[in-house]
Amino acid sequence: MAYRVIVVENNPNMLDEIVNTLRRSPDFEVASTYKSANAAINPSGMFHPDLFLLNVEDEETIEDLPDFVKKFPGAYILGTMNQWDPLIAQKAMEGGATGCILKPFTAREVLEYIQLYSIRGERKPARLISFFSPKGRAGRTTLAAILALLIAEKTGERVALIDADLQFGDLPMFFDIEPKRTVVDATQDIKLLTPVTFAPYFYPIKDNVELLSSPERPEYAELVAPESLTEVVMMAGNVFRYVLVDLPSGFNPVTLNVCRISNVVFVTTMINSGFEVKHAKKTMEMFASQDDGRRKVHAVFTRVNPFTEENRQKIADQLGYPVDVMIPNEYRMISVANSGRLAQGLPRDTLLMKSIGEMADKIIDGGK
Repeated sequence: MAYRVIVVENNPNMLDEIVNTLRRSPDFEVASTYKSANAAINPSGMFHPDLFLLNVEDEETIEDLPDFVKKFPGAYILGTMNQWDPLIAQKAMEGGATGCILKPFTAREVLEYIQLYSIRGERKPARLISFFSPKGRAGRTTLAAILALLIAEKTGERVALIDADLQFGDLPMFFDIEPKRTVVDATQDIKLLTPVTFAPYFYPIKDNVELLSSPERPEYAELVAPESLTEVVMMAGNVFRYVLVDLPSGFNPVTLNVCRISNVVFVTTMINSGFEVKHAKKTMEMFASQDDGRRKVHAVFTRVNPFTEENRQKIADQLGYPVDVMIPNEYRMISVANSGRLAQGLPRDTLLMKSIGEMADKIIDGGK
């Protein structure tokens, strides 16, 4: 059955091209066209549309998107734009659009975009989540990987793992894979990509979980521009409902850029000698100095022993900030991760998995 389409486009030539393209396809029926979203919102109801193609480069269209979603909850709403703009795409998703597509497009491309966005998850902006640690060996990568698996399992929505530890990323080894494309390819190609052409850069790990791998060699990190990586993360938010980014240790342009656009930043620190708390304190203070730093930055302490509320308060007193997440030590999990079997099965009967599961629930609740 053909999609009944409403097209909103203020450029007459582009409107004619879109209409002619859709009318040549048996998959679409152009019900009506309008020059503005405001003019389309009320009369469109008589056509019972399945699909809207709305020019979101018009700011008034962005403002009207929630009204379209409310009035036509079952319809696909694709924002159209002449050149990919991650900020416009983000605003469109925040307004309730299904996603965005570049003009001009073919009828087949429209179907591909509908398919891509249909399996993404809820029609809401992506949750961008970063994992940062002052120093290495904090359990940051293991935590990000397990959370990705649990979030996908609990929600049924698509989850991306981006290994942005550009010199020494371990995520491919955790899943025993050798992806053909890496974050280097994605950042160098990003200006030419759209969500549909970008999606194949990710490697399937498990149901609804995919990985964008770190570079094959440490020296390739120099090929990744921080600004391009930011665009990669933002575009991933159009393909996936949750985007989890494993960052390198220490502050640098990559970590600062990605943390800036993230909804949540987990500062991950392992309890060992006591110096780690001092490093975490400096990190929290730096984030707290930013406008929204304290709101979105959360302290996570791993390998905590004894795993008690009394110890949590002791660490918090030393840190000067609440300990938002506390994770116990678990050697079985380390063994599974190091063996490359992380996607094959997680040891569920552990306090560690319960702790990370509760962490996943809070992330999911925050995105509703």
